[in-house]
Amino acid sequence: MTRSEELFREAEKLIPGGVNSPVRAFRSVGMTPRFIASAEGAYLTDADGNRYLDYIGSWGPMILGHANPLVLEKVEEACRKGLSFGAATEAEVDMARLICSMVPSIEMVRMVNSGTEAVMSAIRAARGYTGRDKIVKFEGCYHGHSDSMLVKAGSGVMTAGVPDSSGVPAGCTQDTLSAVYNDISSVEKLFDACGSEIAAVIVEPVGANMGVVLPEKGFLERLRSLCTENGTVLIFDEVITGFRLARAGAQEYFGIQADLTTYGKIIGGGMPVGAYGGKREIMEVVAPVGSVYQAGTLSGNPVAMAAGLAQLTYLNGHPEVYDQLEKMGERLYGGMESMCRELALSCQVNYAGSLGCMFFTRESVTDYRSAKSSDTEAFCGYFRHMLENGIYTAPSQFEAMFLCTAHTEEDIRFTLDTMHKYFEKHG
Repeated sequence: MTRSEELFREAEKLIPGGVNSPVRAFRSVGMTPRFIASAEGAYLTDADGNRYLDYIGSWGPMILGHANPLVLEKVEEACRKGLSFGAATEAEVDMARLICSMVPSIEMVRMVNSGTEAVMSAIRAARGYTGRDKIVKFEGCYHGHSDSMLVKAGSGVMTAGVPDSSGVPAGCTQDTLSAVYNDISSVEKLFDACGSEIAAVIVEPVGANMGVVLPEKGFLERLRSLCTENGTVLIFDEVITGFRLARAGAQEYFGIQADLTTYGKIIGGGMPVGAYGGKREIMEVVAPVGSVYQAGTLSGNPVAMAAGLAQLTYLNGHPEVYDQLEKMGERLYGGMESMCRELALSCQVNYAGSLGCMFFTRESVTDYRSAKSSDTEAFCGYFRHMLENGIYTAPSQFEAMFLCTAHTEEDIRFTLDTMHKYFEKHG
């Protein structure tokens, strides 16, 4: 028995499912999770000493690679001064100033502790600002595990939300309306029916929690105009895309500004952190200035701020990073596309910059329904092959791959060669 297997058996006695976040359990691929002992650059090492080329990057924030020396230095300095104060610090001001300078749509920002908390708080601010209750979200877009966001679309876009998790009262989701990603008519129908009641539309500008699904031409632009026309707050959930697709995230990448934006761990260099920000007039409804209450002892934690400032400052001062990541994405994901054509695979590759996904389906993947057409059994065989050959990807068909600046041309060649060997035999 491996050390990872031993640890998992022990963990199952103490932690629900043996893990502290469901996807880590490897249940969807029928395997035992690897327990990670350390990471550096583009590589992970597990409890048994196995080394893996990592395409998860802690689910996105490690854009400069694991244990980046610039980030570690600032974290160590901060730790020596104290781990938590529960009081205001200069680092919070520096972080807010930096985010506002990098993202034109953000005039004020509030630090929180996770992407889930950022979304929950942004929605509350939008409701407080507009005096309305209803929220529009999109089927397949994940916005954290707060009650109002755990909603299935059901069979019709006009149906009020049905809880997607036990423990969520129906009343918590009665004002959550679901639309179909990339289907603007589904959104227009909701506005035609109750536009004056809709406080906010929240969307992942690139869907990254049903695999990677790109917005079709005109989709985000029409969301922007619908929200403007109806006095509705447009929220971009950039927990995945923020500071990854471009210096100002998806808003720069697609040329569209949101009213509010939510961020997660990428602004903490991988530390537990989140933020939401946007127009001053909206953000000033938040306490202690306004009547929308939101608080947190660890919000703006000095160690998390130090890590985030180090990473974002580097990204802000080195715009060539995004050109590098774009080219690497074309090399990896474009290589996967070429492989699919060469071997006539029943697969689709979707990607934007350093963010990508291979779907095991013949269908073009443009929304949650088409993503769900994927052959998850075929994905399992592919995942096992990659892991056994030292490549660590998400243990789910419906998650993204992430590139970082520590990945090399040699890493990408090795990855493509490993994939090619599998598909030659099993394609």
